[in-house]
Amino acid sequence: MKRVLKTNLPTKICLNCGYPFTWRKKWERDWNNVKYCSKRCKTKKRVL
Repeated sequence: MKRVLKTNLPTKICLNCGYPFTWRKKWERDWNNVKYCSKRCKTKKRVL
């Protein structure tokens, strides 16, 4: 198993709040489709 440093994890910008978030193990298979940093951002309307 190859280890990846936490500083080298891919990041994205949340479409709702605009903050960057990093890759998580639970998103491993679906990372290309992840658009929001949390369930809260996914369900709330955009405030920006």
